[in-house]
Amino acid sequence: MKYDNITEAEFIDRPNRFIAHVKLNRGSQTVHVKNTGRCKELLIPGCTVYLTAPGTPGRKTVYDLVAVRKNNGLLINMDSQAPNAVVREWLDKLGFDRIIPEYVYGSSRIDFYAEDMTGKYLIEVKGCTLEKNGTGYFPDAPTQRGVKHLKELTAACEKGYKAVLVFVIQMDGVSEVRANAEIHQDFADALYEAEKGGVTVVNLECHVEPDSLTVKYPELDLIREDLSESGK
Repeated sequence: MKYDNITEAEFIDRPNRFIAHVKLNRGSQTVHVKNTGRCKELLIPGCTVYLTAPGTPGRKTVYDLVAVRKNNGLLINMDSQAPNAVVREWLDKLGFDRIIPEYVYGSSRIDFYAEDMTGKYLIEVKGCTLEKNGTGYFPDAPTQRGVKHLKELTAACEKGYKAVLVFVIQMDGVSEVRANAEIHQDFADALYEAEKGGVTVVNLECHVEPDSLTVKYPELDLIREDLSESGK
């Protein structure tokens, strides 16, 4: 996915999870933060952030904060809507016959339902912005919703669905995402049970620029084969 325009700014502070103050054009500007997670290891006073101006009429803020340059130089896309957008692009390339976003299954809304001659797929998407020593971790805050989704996917495997959890890695140089048990042990336990129960976990590597988030497409045929084998 690509943003229409990008402006560089300096992060000042984040008074709540929805807005931040940045230094722009020699003054202070209030911007919308497109990620309600904690992101404390990313949004550090003085760091470089990247803004986009969607131009939506009637907005209280002109800019959305969508990316940040970490203190180790790593550029991270932190737009929480970006993972679903790139996964939709990825699923289109994989050639499914039918793709339905925001699919209601059980008591949850799963990000994507897809189907083809190999079966019916339930695909849940999680964006990873937390990096430690070259490894990605999820979540960066407790997520009961994430636990619920994993349990739904695990149960779906028993009913014949091919259940897939996609970690969208919103940074370069990271190829693996691990459960952040230190932050949420229940999620780590649910992920372990999900994989044991047949849920396929995909670490989707991406390339990040200030104005884009792009999937690094590996061998699509191999991924397609792995997904079609899920649940067995």
